[in-house]
Amino acid sequence: MSATVQITIDVHDPRTVSIFWREVLGYVHPGPPGVELAEGEDPLAAWDAFLERMGVPEDERNSASALEDPDGDGPRIYFQRVPEDKVVKNRVHLDVRTAPDLIGDERMAALEARCEELVELGATRLARHEPEPPMSIGFLVLADPEGNEFCLD
Repeated sequence: MSATVQITIDVHDPRTVSIFWREVLGYVHPGPPGVELAEGEDPLAAWDAFLERMGVPEDERNSASALEDPDGDGPRIYFQRVPEDKVVKNRVHLDVRTAPDLIGDERMAALEARCEELVELGATRLARHEPEPPMSIGFLVLADPEGNEFCLD
C-alpha cells in the first residue's frame, strides 16, 4: 500500500504565503473542521471566526494554513510558522508544471508569460535555464514571497 504525501513549508506568514501558492497552483483553502461552507464563502474568513470561537489567541491565529487540490489529485500543502529566517537554498523544491507539452521558443514564451503573472503576485524571478537537449527542455527559477525557490517547468 502506498503512502500519501503532504508538503510542509516553513514560513513567517502562513496566510500570505498560502494565498500566493493558492493562486500559483489553483488549489483551495479548506474550511475549518465541522464547518460547512456556503457557496462562495471565504474559507479564510470562516477560519478566523472558527479560531475566535475556539478561544485561540489572536497572535496564534496565523500559525498555520493549508491548501488542497480541489480535484483531490495533488498533495495537501501545509504552511507552518517558524521563527527562523530562510538562510540557504532549499534542498527540496516544487516544480510547477506550466508548459509540459511545449518545446523550444514556444515553451520558453509560455514560461515567461506565467513568470510575469507570478511576479505580479509577489514572486521573485531568480534564473532562466535555456533548453539544452536532450537533458533539459528549459525552465525558470523563481522564489515565493518568503524566498522559497520553485521552478516553472
